[in-house]
Amino acid sequence: MTPEAADITAAHWFTASTSFANPAVTMARAATDTFAGVRPADALAVIDARLAGAGFATALLRWLTPLRP
Repeated sequence: MTPEAADITAAHWFTASTSFANPAVTMARAATDTFAGVRPADALAVIDARLAGAGFATALLRWLTPLRP
């Protein structure tokens, strides 16, 4: 297991936030009033950052692995 995978696994298993690995968790945490929550005002920024990261990763993957004819 890579160190990055171990980090995500540990955060998911052993923290209340579950490292916000699931977008539904972000929305649920924004709706709760807990110490590990996300302020509702910040939830949209978290989701926007995820979408931007997904777009960047997709563009990078397409650039690194061009389609074969």
